[in-house]
Amino acid sequence: MSTDAKKLNVLMCGTGEYTTGWTGSGASKSDKKIGVVALTLFDLRRLGKVDHLGMVGTNGKKFPDIRNHLQENIAGVYKDMDVSFEEFPKGDQINSEAYKEAIDKLSAGDAVIIFTPDSTHYPIAMYAIERGLHVLVTKPAVQQLKHHNELVEAAKKHNVVCFVEHHKRFDPVYSDARARAASLGEFNFYSAWMSQPKSQLETFRAWAGKDSDISYYLSSHHIDIHCWIMQGKAIPTRVVASAATGIATGEPYNCVPQTEDTITLLVDWQSLSSSKHKGTAVYTASWTAPLKAGVHSAQHWYYMAEKGEINVDQAHRGYDIVADESGKTWYNPFYMKYSPSESGHFDGQRGYGYISIEKFVDAARSVNVQETTPADYDKHGLPTIANTVLTTAILHAGRISLDEKRPVLIKQNGDEWALE
Repeated sequence: MSTDAKKLNVLMCGTGEYTTGWTGSGASKSDKKIGVVALTLFDLRRLGKVDHLGMVGTNGKKFPDIRNHLQENIAGVYKDMDVSFEEFPKGDQINSEAYKEAIDKLSAGDAVIIFTPDSTHYPIAMYAIERGLHVLVTKPAVQQLKHHNELVEAAKKHNVVCFVEHHKRFDPVYSDARARAASLGEFNFYSAWMSQPKSQLETFRAWAGKDSDISYYLSSHHIDIHCWIMQGKAIPTRVVASAATGIATGEPYNCVPQTEDTITLLVDWQSLSSSKHKGTAVYTASWTAPLKAGVHSAQHWYYMAEKGEINVDQAHRGYDIVADESGKTWYNPFYMKYSPSESGHFDGQRGYGYISIEKFVDAARSVNVQETTPADYDKHGLPTIANTVLTTAILHAGRISLDEKRPVLIKQNGDEWALE
């Protein structure tokens, strides 16, 4: 990118675990203790790609604790790390629409990164896009296919970059597996498992089961990876969902009565090059996994095709550590590396959690100086809003299947996808 590309001003929407590493009850106990989004943006500012930073939540009273946490655990750990940002809402205000005030202070060409509960993604993303802002939204992009189609159109109309933060596409194992799958012929079977420990029900208590479910929250990762492998080769046609219940709604979690523990989607796929080749995919996600499994997210998948198969165990990478108090733990420094460099600076620039955000920042800056257009990124296999529509179609179909206890069909009407 040319050196005259202006630094990007970025607003972070959401103040929770993924943004800051701070949860309602203190510093996160997960593998994201100091967060991902704010840390990455502070570092990109140090490296000259990012300028002014803002952060918006719904409760101004949280910011003194968040600032102390960032000061102690980021500024106090890494050299030359400025952790300043402008907060919204100000003071002790509580305002669920503070994002509007924060977005209104930005100028066209600035960027918004959204890590908020699933049900809020669509209104925040649309508000930002309509004001000419580039948007990176966490997965699942939205909960309804109609909303996804609307964001695709809005991003096109306003000529802005809109990516979905599917960071697993940047995991070197996953991207290598996708490349190798291309030579294995017609797709036949895919099975994915992803789970988090029951303790996450405490972290997500505010919205678990009310605003979203575990399929939207976790299965979105592996559904996206499978859709990415299948891009241009096969399409999903039918979805049937099944759910296990009883743990999240019991003691001590006491989630709302409709909260599922584990959700499985069974999806039919149709090859685009051979009418006789049909495939089956099973995507399962759970947030009621055991507490001391040694991994925060258990995650693995299996892909079988005409001429071969692929097995990926993303949780156990031949690297484990045993401590007297906590037992055996498998770490994943490929995602976020928190140990400082030799010079004492942040050293996680090669982690795929970091790269995912940096690719968005680079794209937004490049479009701002007219070196590229937003449409260029649709051609690159990047998780743009246009390239991720089938992930939303499958997730939404799964929710309808659970609620209405029936199979749901995925159909293409012209350029748009629809559910029946």
